[in-house]
Amino acid sequence: MTELDRNDLRAAVGAGVLSEAQAASLLALAQSRRGARESLPAGDEPFELFKGFNEIFIVIGLIILATGWGAVAGLSIATSLGAYQDKAVLAAVVGAAVLWGLSEYFIRRRRMVAPAIALSILWALNASAGLIAQFSEPFMVAQANYSSLPLPIGLTTVAIAAYWLRFRVPFAMALIALGVFALSMMMGAIQMGSPTNITDYFLLSASGPFAWITLAVGLLVFAVAMFFDMSDPHRVTRRSAQGFWLHVVAAPALVNTIALSLLENGTGTAYLLLLAVLLLFAVVAIVIDRRSFLIAAIAYSVTLTGTVFDGNGTASTILVLGAFLVVLGAFWTPIRAAILSPLSRVLPLNRLPPSH
Repeated sequence: MTELDRNDLRAAVGAGVLSEAQAASLLALAQSRRGARESLPAGDEPFELFKGFNEIFIVIGLIILATGWGAVAGLSIATSLGAYQDKAVLAAVVGAAVLWGLSEYFIRRRRMVAPAIALSILWALNASAGLIAQFSEPFMVAQANYSSLPLPIGLTTVAIAAYWLRFRVPFAMALIALGVFALSMMMGAIQMGSPTNITDYFLLSASGPFAWITLAVGLLVFAVAMFFDMSDPHRVTRRSAQGFWLHVVAAPALVNTIALSLLENGTGTAYLLLLAVLLLFAVVAIVIDRRSFLIAAIAYSVTLTGTVFDGNGTASTILVLGAFLVVLGAFWTPIRAAILSPLSRVLPLNRLPPSH
C-alpha cells in the first residue's frame, strides 16, 4: 500500500480533493499513530512512555530543576519571619507560570511523551502545594480536623483539568481521577471520621463509607474510560491513551472492594472466590481489549494479598495468577475472538476494537 507524504497532501489540497482543514487533520492523525503504534502488531494495545532517550534526558532535567526550585523556595519560606503563606503561594504561582511555558514548548510544540507525563505530575504537585498553603488550616489539620482540605483538593483537581483541556496529556486524566478519589475520601473522613483500621478502605463490611466510595469512584472512572475507548475503537488517537490511563486507575479501585472483601476471613474458599472475581475481570478486559485493566487489577490484588490480607493461600494465589497471565498473554487474540463471537448480538461490537 502506497504511503502518502506532505507533498501528496499539498497536491490533494491544490486539486480540491481535500480542504486545508482535512489535510491538517489527516496529517495530525498520521503523526499520532507513529512511534509506539507504527509497528504495533494487530490486536496489541498501544502504549508509549517515551519516544527516545532524549525525552528521558529532558525528564531528568525537569526533575532536577523542580527539586532545585523546591529547595530554594522552601529555604526562603523556612527562613522568613512572617508571611510564609504569601511566599508559598508566590512560589507556586511562579512555578505554575514556568511549568505552563515548558508545557507549551515540550507538549504542544515538540509533542513529547515522557516530558508531558513529568510536567503533568509537577503541575499537580505545584498546584496542590500552592492551594493547600492558601486555603488549608495547618493547626486544624494537626488536630485531625480536615474540614479545610476539600477546597484545595477540589481546586487542585480543577487546575489539573484546566491543564488537560489545554495540553490534552492522557496521563493527566489519571491525575484528575485520583483527585476526584482523594476529594471523595476526604469528604467521607469529614462526615464519618477517619478510618480506625487500614482494612476499612477495602472491606464493604466495614462501618465507614470508604470502601463504598472507592467502589463508586472506580465505576465512575471505568465509565469515563469506556467513553473514550468507544469513541476511538481502532485506537488511533489520544482518546485511546486517555482511556488507557483511566483503566489503570479504575481497575485497582474496583478490585479494592469487590474482590478483596472476599479475603476478610482468609480461608481457602476466599482465595478461590478471589480468583473467580479476577477471572470475571479478565473477561471484561478481554471484551474491551484492555490488558492494562487486567494487569492493574491483578498487580493490586497480588500486592494486597501479600501485605494487608496475608494468609496461607497467598503464595498459591500468586502462582496461579502468574501462570494465568502468561497463558492469556500468549493467546489473547484467539481467546478474545472466541469470547466475542457469541456476544455479537448483545454488545455493540462496532464500538469496540475489532477481533483479529
